[in-house]
Amino acid sequence: MINHGSYVQFGEVPGQRTEIYQGAVTQSLYLPMRDGVKIAIDLCLPKDLPAETKLPAILIMARYWRSFATRTPDQPGKVPLGPRDPIADFLIKHGYAVVLVDVRGSGASFGTWEYVTSPTEMADMAEVAAWAAQQPWCDGSVGAVGISYEGSTAELLAAGGEPAVRAIVSQETEFDLYTDIVFPGGIRNEWFIETWNDTNLQLDRNKVPKAWGWSARLFVTGVRPVDKQQLQAAIEEHKQNPDVHAAVGGITYRDDLFGATGATLDEMSFFNHRAAAERSGVAIFSWASWLDGNTANAVLHRFINLNNPQVAVIGAWSHNMKTHASPYAEPKAQPVPDQNSQWREVFSFFDHHLLVQKDNRFEEKVLYYFTLGVEKWQKTAVWPPEGTQTQRWYMEENGKLSTDEPTIDNGQDSYKVDLQATSGTQNRWHTPDGMTPVIYKDRAKADQKLLTYTSEPLPADVEITGHPLVTLHVTSTATDGAFYGYLEEVDHKGVVTYLTEGQLRAIHRKISSASPPYRTFGPYHSFQKKDASPLVPGEVTEISFALIPTSVQIRKGHRLRIAIAGHDKDTFAPVPEGEIPTITIQRNASFASYVELPVIAR
Repeated sequence: MINHGSYVQFGEVPGQRTEIYQGAVTQSLYLPMRDGVKIAIDLCLPKDLPAETKLPAILIMARYWRSFATRTPDQPGKVPLGPRDPIADFLIKHGYAVVLVDVRGSGASFGTWEYVTSPTEMADMAEVAAWAAQQPWCDGSVGAVGISYEGSTAELLAAGGEPAVRAIVSQETEFDLYTDIVFPGGIRNEWFIETWNDTNLQLDRNKVPKAWGWSARLFVTGVRPVDKQQLQAAIEEHKQNPDVHAAVGGITYRDDLFGATGATLDEMSFFNHRAAAERSGVAIFSWASWLDGNTANAVLHRFINLNNPQVAVIGAWSHNMKTHASPYAEPKAQPVPDQNSQWREVFSFFDHHLLVQKDNRFEEKVLYYFTLGVEKWQKTAVWPPEGTQTQRWYMEENGKLSTDEPTIDNGQDSYKVDLQATSGTQNRWHTPDGMTPVIYKDRAKADQKLLTYTSEPLPADVEITGHPLVTLHVTSTATDGAFYGYLEEVDHKGVVTYLTEGQLRAIHRKISSASPPYRTFGPYHSFQKKDASPLVPGEVTEISFALIPTSVQIRKGHRLRIAIAGHDKDTFAPVPEGEIPTITIQRNASFASYVELPVIAR
């Protein structure tokens, strides 16, 4: 059981309100923005709401259609079906108004979608919030909630400067678009960009995306219109939306522009708006998973970089938060907590900030995280948690991993990059499609395509919590390359369990002495053009990078493994394209290669 501060607790919410209303009524309408562009919204209120009753408003701002047009009539008393589970019905039952929004240039809204979280979109969301706060059914308080893009728009609302906005819940989002999702380690996330772009292009033409499956295409006919006669005109305007895949194809460095927009990925990232978010004082409840893309890093970066009141949660679930992703749980099992408990947490958070504590909001920052292996929740007010120590494990001859520093003069291992190496199609990077569960099967066979180093059986349980760090001293036959490190556990039967990973493109290997744009973890790579450093074939160089954070307990008698790869064929673009490098890992007294593990003694 997790105690969220003094006011909320999974499974038991002190003073939790029972359901107040039964049923919802929905009105679809267009809301003109400051420039005349009409934004489509669904206004969802409790059925039979007394005329004098005023409610807080919760915004859900969508890029993937606010709600659907279906081949069957709407269910009486229910919010219209949409791409998210019925959290809107849940909130309405507990005394909230819900406003579903199609962002500009999407769904049934008019205009052109410029790029992720553009200033135009930011201004639109603030304007919708101001409108909601002034309605006769609203008590003047506004919040926002959402997973993925909808979580990102909630964060934008926190930075938008609208005083009515008091609390937001963001789930499974990014803090830094370049490193968190588009170019992790500077390597293009080809599968995600191509899939996300194709899905949006279909949505913007009012077509049900193929990625949603045949059942959705059979049941859903398109976006829910505000006015059927105006819908086609809105869709025509969406034809000016950019091709994201083409725009990303022109990017290598942080300072490269996204297509013809004149903006960089940094300008689109939430970290670029953190000062405005801090000024707002908006309370933030952020959720992530150790196994969903890089969302855990995003929550941790938000936690250490923003002084807003914050509750942060890092669990072990897929991107839609509906299935367990822990490699120690049954695939597709219920997450911990389950979805209804997650929703209770959300409305309890809103209760605290929009109802109970309107003039006395809490000021704490607290982080709850789930430790894999023991499947247990922990709590901390700081990151890294107190008591964290670094344990260094060296790569040695015969594929061994040892805490003993190498003493030999010429130890090295050569590895020709295997372009068939993969982390699968149900990995942490594929789950952002919203439908793919995270499932890492036994990695023993996959590791045969990699260069591996494995420890002796551990003499005691070891908890790894934080950002492991890989440092390789290498030579290569190419001037560029991709370096992947997978941290794994090997049990007494030889079953290999995936724990986490990290990667770095070789040209970004320079460790910058400049100040990073925000506080971060591990070596600071700027990923800027001025710091590009091509490899010199045959020359020893250092490649050092942090892995994605995790919290896991390795059992006594099991072994640690670090596996090195040069490609992940089902997810990332090959580097260099059209060439297969041979890399040589140095593991000797002059050039040691190792992994550093953040360990906590319990």
